[in-house]
Amino acid sequence: MKTIKYPNKITWSEILKRPTQTINDIESTVNQIFEDVQRNGDTAIKKYTSLFDGADLQSNLVTTQEIEEASSKLSSELKAAIDQAKSNIEVFHKAQKTEKVSLETSVGITCWQEKRAIQKVGIYIPAGTAPLFSTVLMLAIPANIAGCKEVVLCSPPNKDGKIANEILYAAQLCGVTKIIKVGGIQAIAGLTFGTETIPQVYKIFGPGNQFVTVAKQLATKYGVAIDMPAGPSELLVVADDSANASYVASDLLSQAEHGTDSQVILVSTSENFINEVETEINTQIKALPRQDIAQQAVNNSKSILVNSDDEALELINDYGPEHFIIATKNNDFYVDGILNAGSVFIGNYTPESAGDYASGTNHTLPTNGFSKAYSGVNLDSFTKAITFQNISKEGLKNIGNTIELMAEAEGLQAHKNAVSIRLKDIIPAQAGISTSKTE
Repeated sequence: MKTIKYPNKITWSEILKRPTQTINDIESTVNQIFEDVQRNGDTAIKKYTSLFDGADLQSNLVTTQEIEEASSKLSSELKAAIDQAKSNIEVFHKAQKTEKVSLETSVGITCWQEKRAIQKVGIYIPAGTAPLFSTVLMLAIPANIAGCKEVVLCSPPNKDGKIANEILYAAQLCGVTKIIKVGGIQAIAGLTFGTETIPQVYKIFGPGNQFVTVAKQLATKYGVAIDMPAGPSELLVVADDSANASYVASDLLSQAEHGTDSQVILVSTSENFINEVETEINTQIKALPRQDIAQQAVNNSKSILVNSDDEALELINDYGPEHFIIATKNNDFYVDGILNAGSVFIGNYTPESAGDYASGTNHTLPTNGFSKAYSGVNLDSFTKAITFQNISKEGLKNIGNTIELMAEAEGLQAHKNAVSIRLKDIIPAQAGISTSKTE
């Protein structure tokens, strides 16, 4: 990791750049595949699955038999681990349910808000170098709790045309209604337009590489919502001499091994601690099966030495990390002051891996600085808030003149008339005066 000492604030935007391609480099490819899938449906899907995944499929639908076979191949220990993670994720997300909000805003006017599930959702599960079956739990569980009727899962097959056993097991465990062997841009396009085998959905969830992220953003142009722009994984750790260097190094490497385009950053007020972490990284990385991937990510990453906690916090909020670990003498300062982060992990014994798998919080989080405006996935991500109102004669009498005056001031006469025509029945004399003036 490159160490940057006491950077001037005017250089922050440059040193905090993510190691990603620009959208212009990707957008033309995404547009081309979207147009092909929109025109040619499953024919295009099959072509791109063969081209990008090396799998020539007779059918891209996962069968009940495949799910049963996948389940039988998993160890009882792994199934128990998945069950425990599922339980914690369910408990946390069920606690996010909210009651109907109802009140009388003034006499005779009752307004309320209720949550309704999004009927059809698509969840994208990356496979590639690591099949992320934990993401199935993070997306399918809240979808089920919310009451979504269709939960369509897309994940790229391997060259043998298979989806990882763990993904299939988690999908059936969490109530996914349809599993489709398709990945990348073509999966997002299929969920956007619908094909012979892929249902069109109302909202798409899930992380992915830069191509998937741009594809999701393009889907919004066609009226399909997305959870957030979630691209390559990133982690920022703020730590000082009170932290354990081996723990911090392990956390940095845990995100670096996600992919070569991942980014990890260490911010510290201690140069000695930065050096200790660097030594630990060099030692621990040698034992990783994904050493080459982690090393490339580390090469894109930085250790930043700052003068004070205040400066560190300002820099971190400027960066807006997806994952943020706090391991300092003054954790509360950072907890209270963090404004932009997807998920926060506090103290020496809260590894980011806990949130990735089993603590209960959701690991589908905004990256690339989008935590400045986006939340991570939660129960509300799978619902819409619908407002209702019921106005009595007395209520309309009380508020009618206010509506008439405001509508007339905006030059919207039909808006005013919609009230006036009713007031005429409620208070004929007054309404008549109002109407004659208008005429």
